[in-house]
Amino acid sequence: MDLFDKLEGRPGPLGEFTSDGYGYYTFPRLEGPIGPVMKFNGDDVIVWSVNDYLGIGGNPEVKEADIEGAKEYGFSTPMGARLMTGNSVQHEALEEELAEFAHKPSALLLNYGYQGIMSVIHALVDRNDYLIYDELSHACIVDGKQLAMSDKSVFKHNDVESFEKQLKRAHRNIGPDGSVLVVTEGVFGMTGDLGILKEMIELKEKYPFRLLVDDAHGFGTMGEDGSGTGTALGCHDGIDIYFGTFAKSMALIGAFVATEPRVVEFLKANARSQIFAKSVPMPIVTSARKRLQLIKDHPEWREQLWENATSLRDGLREIGYNVLPSESPVTPVLTKGSTDLCQTIMRKLREDHGVFVSGVTYPVVPKGTVLLRLIPTAAHKKEHIEKTLEGFDAIKDVVFSAGEKMSA
Repeated sequence: MDLFDKLEGRPGPLGEFTSDGYGYYTFPRLEGPIGPVMKFNGDDVIVWSVNDYLGIGGNPEVKEADIEGAKEYGFSTPMGARLMTGNSVQHEALEEELAEFAHKPSALLLNYGYQGIMSVIHALVDRNDYLIYDELSHACIVDGKQLAMSDKSVFKHNDVESFEKQLKRAHRNIGPDGSVLVVTEGVFGMTGDLGILKEMIELKEKYPFRLLVDDAHGFGTMGEDGSGTGTALGCHDGIDIYFGTFAKSMALIGAFVATEPRVVEFLKANARSQIFAKSVPMPIVTSARKRLQLIKDHPEWREQLWENATSLRDGLREIGYNVLPSESPVTPVLTKGSTDLCQTIMRKLREDHGVFVSGVTYPVVPKGTVLLRLIPTAAHKKEHIEKTLEGFDAIKDVVFSAGEKMSA
């Protein structure tokens, strides 16, 4: 059978939406400067779907740094992979600053977050090792697991008993040359809950392992200084390998891994997605340095982010919505319903109330449920929250009646 003919017969779980819903439910075009209000289909909408947690994407100082970096270097520089011809003083300076911010001795800059963590997992473990990961891990961790040559197992989400069971299994199966790597997240991006890092680290005394934490949503937002979920939970030293991405709090492309110098040296020569890919362009590097400095200089941005998140959640709960008990700025609203209901909610909020919210259904969440994920930022104002709550209040009869019908 021809490969292309076969593809038509298996569009995948999102296939119908990328065709019929293109430009609206999937691949929507949000236009204008990044901020809490953007253009969608020509109209102004309050946006709750952009991961610019600290509102840094529209900051004038950042824009100026971007312009100056592009003027001075252009986007071709440096040309080539970092290992060969793509290194610079700027790249090395950014790594030093990231290591300091993450409270780790050394750091390695990565081209992209998704590819970066896949490649790090692939590089760290071999056939003698054992990999353990949380069942709600992000797709990049799941794909990294698929690349790993080691044996592997999964534990129930944030279940310490299930985790310990997998640790016991790992130590029964590895030989004298085997090691155990555990991968989890600091903040789980869909539900907003935190990884049970402290409980996991306490088990190191009974079952030796190394811990890799993907803190994509925690870097820049969690902890008193923004250095991450481990800092917020008081167990940062127990994280052996800290992974952060620029795509959330820094509103930029790129990522990094921070750990011991010997591990960084190993990854420099063994992380294939970095060895065989072009180095991060210089304007992105210089912009990342500027953004990181601004995050250090403006702790009030984190304070405003948390104030907005609390206000939004409290308001949604008062209306009657089921807001999951998130411990991060991520604000997930869960309700019973079908794909049709999910589309109705998004359409009514966007068209009737000027509120842009993204929702997901099966297979991202169990059948019969709809999850709306709102991302508050430091740039949102009181009036944005109030208007959003008015919109949710106006459609609640539609939302809740659909859930009641499904329960009947």
